[in-house]
Amino acid sequence: MPTIKDVAKRAGVAPITASRVINNSGYVKESTRQRVEAAVEALGYVPNRIARSLRSKRTHTLGLVLSDITNPFWTTVARGVEDGASGQGFSVILCNTDESPAKEHDYVRVLLQKQVDGFLLVPAHSDAHSAALILKQSVPLVVIDRTVPLPVDIVRSDSEGGAYDLTRHLLGLGHRRIAMLSGPREVSTAADRVTGYQRALTEAGIACPETDQQEDLSKGHRMVIYGTFTRQGGYAMAKEVLAITPRPTALFAANNFIAIGAYRALRETGLDVPGDVSLVAFDDLPPNFSLEPFLTVVAQRAYDMGQTATRQLLKRLTEGPGDQPEEVLLPTDLIVRGSSGKVKELSNDHTRIR
Repeated sequence: MPTIKDVAKRAGVAPITASRVINNSGYVKESTRQRVEAAVEALGYVPNRIARSLRSKRTHTLGLVLSDITNPFWTTVARGVEDGASGQGFSVILCNTDESPAKEHDYVRVLLQKQVDGFLLVPAHSDAHSAALILKQSVPLVVIDRTVPLPVDIVRSDSEGGAYDLTRHLLGLGHRRIAMLSGPREVSTAADRVTGYQRALTEAGIACPETDQQEDLSKGHRMVIYGTFTRQGGYAMAKEVLAITPRPTALFAANNFIAIGAYRALRETGLDVPGDVSLVAFDDLPPNFSLEPFLTVVAQRAYDMGQTATRQLLKRLTEGPGDQPEEVLLPTDLIVRGSSGKVKELSNDHTRIR
């Protein structure tokens, strides 16, 4: 393997000059720079990052721990992180936990052993076990999308406000029996979206107990079901609420994958969207995931979330820990499409959406 001395010899310069060119540190004549760069190319020289990190106490790597990389929302967040990091000379190690706290903790331990300079973490659970481990090692941490009961920097969307806006949209179309299909109860985004949904119903004078019991919906109350942020979870939850009489006139899916599963359940049940039941979701879908009719959604700014979290982490790496952790709350965007329609009340407590 060629060394920096081999590069210097081939370029006809001193090793310190070759080092300045390779590390872009200090002035070097353009003609000299070109000779060194040609030598690097000819020899296939690769800088020894390990030796450099021992000197600088930096590895120039960041750990990104995501909950479900198959979800296009998270791939877009990851792209924002990667673009923000690479622009500042950092590489990103991506880990996918599948919403498993055990996998999350294992990955965090591995990344700590690799001495990453900082963490971007999407917690799989609100117990903050992994976040606490990172903080004990005095490694900078930014939590993405969710919250943990620890003093850490957080970058997330306004889940409660977005759910409130989406529920208000359904209420404005005349819906009163709205079922909420949410994620795990112990995940902050699932709880926040339920809170926003309930706040909108309460303001409209509609009783909305937080419950998993079918009987509450059958009495005309609202229903909240906690499940998983997956297509399978959405399918199961939708099947459950669609068996109630009278059935809900609208389903609010707490993320895009829940919506895909719920849409499948609606189609299998022979129900038209939005003719029989409206379907709305938190999170948009990219064109290759699109449903017909296109979903009415509250869209998160996923790329901005990744970029903002990365900037915050690099700020901590440069400036050190601040006196107080910072929380950045990103706005959401209500996008009305064809999957939500007005309710037309019919006889015998049946409804159809027009």
